[in-house]
Amino acid sequence: MTRIFIIIGFVILLSVSCKNQNKIHFTPTFTESKETTHEIPKGQEYTFGYLEVLENRDKPEGKKIKLPIYIFKSRSKNPNLDPILYTVGGPGYTSMRASKYMKYYKYLDDRDFILFEQRGTQYAKPSLDCPEWAKAVYESNLLDFDSSDADSLFQKAATFCSERLRENEVDLNNYTTNQIAADINDLMNVLGIDEYNLLTMSYSTKIAQVLIRDYPDKIRSVVMDSPLPLEVNYDEESVANLLEALDKLLSDCEKDPDCNDAFPNIKSRFLKYLEEKTKYPLEVIVENPNNGEPETFYLKGKDLINVFTSASTGSVPNIPLEINKILNNDLTSVKKQLQSLFNEPGNGIGIGMRLSVWCAEEYPFNSQEKITNETNKYPEVKGLSPSVFDDGICEIWGVKKVSDIENKAVNSDIPVLLISGEYDEETPVKWATSMSNHLTNSYHLIFKGWKHGPTTNWGNPCAMQTANDFFNNPTRKPNSACLEEIKSPEFKTVE
Repeated sequence: MTRIFIIIGFVILLSVSCKNQNKIHFTPTFTESKETTHEIPKGQEYTFGYLEVLENRDKPEGKKIKLPIYIFKSRSKNPNLDPILYTVGGPGYTSMRASKYMKYYKYLDDRDFILFEQRGTQYAKPSLDCPEWAKAVYESNLLDFDSSDADSLFQKAATFCSERLRENEVDLNNYTTNQIAADINDLMNVLGIDEYNLLTMSYSTKIAQVLIRDYPDKIRSVVMDSPLPLEVNYDEESVANLLEALDKLLSDCEKDPDCNDAFPNIKSRFLKYLEEKTKYPLEVIVENPNNGEPETFYLKGKDLINVFTSASTGSVPNIPLEINKILNNDLTSVKKQLQSLFNEPGNGIGIGMRLSVWCAEEYPFNSQEKITNETNKYPEVKGLSPSVFDDGICEIWGVKKVSDIENKAVNSDIPVLLISGEYDEETPVKWATSMSNHLTNSYHLIFKGWKHGPTTNWGNPCAMQTANDFFNNPTRKPNSACLEEIKSPEFKTVE
């Protein structure tokens, strides 16, 4: 009997071995193309092409997707051999728009620069666009829209978009951060790059964290601009973060003699005003640019705080002045913003990818009780939901929850530079501070008076210069000369 079992066992092993030899394997490829996503200015050397990878890595015989890639050649005659790979935030934004502006990117002074498009975004094939969602946003802003129908409107949009994408054989479960990280690792292998640097911002800092956790071998250094930690549940605290950032800016105004003289007690007055308008909405009449007819809006605190959230770093010095104008019933800026609501709906570029990421990676880890409390906790902006997408939307989108490890902090000794804007309400300073405890070779720089995305502040390229200095020497904290020149903002007190 023993001999029979041995023979049977050998036959089974032989059969398994033969099956493994016949198993289909897939090798990612990079194919150059003369048809680019954008017209590149003359004088810039580059290679453009598409990385082809599996949509589902568990199905080597399955669908292939294509991701556009630019490889921009360094301006140096003797560039460093470790390129920088850059991909932007969102999730859902395209990285390709940056391709037109490479002459402004200081990184090319020292090394090649790779621009990477994430799967599902605008120029990827496929692109997970949701024009249905864009139309719903447009309709929800119309004056005759009943706000009680909002949930139904967006749920229908999510239903139509998900059904259309699935009918086009898109597997929505495979448009996640860890799949994007695997795409980047595939690209490095295909290009034969032994060592590279990562430049990431906002959402794409999550991609960086997954890369240094799962594929660390080739990574020399990482810059995370406005970092979003894996372990943070964004939706649970976004309203608190907004109010904390506003408090910081208005407190700084009150500490500034000129600002405080021009706008005394502006913080308490503005917060009281927001609370009052939440109870008794502000009536604002604007001209509809499409037909010239007057339209009436009723704005609450959660709407009027847009004077802060819509501001960029360049307009930070104007924020107290703009708030004071609202307090004095000068609604010029408010009306200008309201008129933009009449613009025709877009095509919902990247919304499907955003939904897949958020519904697989953020929504499953949220406490709905905390979100409800956050929505109603602050009388100044009561009713302002902290959620990027309501729970009903993610139920409709129907993607699988990612592994619990995707909601845990990453520990690494790879050199990392964390960059924060002091007034960033989207990815607050405290998040980067917390991350530095897990990244043992990290440095954290806070740009005073700046908001989200310091490395893309075209009015002052100091953060970009600092990031480039770090890439050139990631073993020490950057000490760029421009850093000494960045002080608290000089708030404007008159037009």
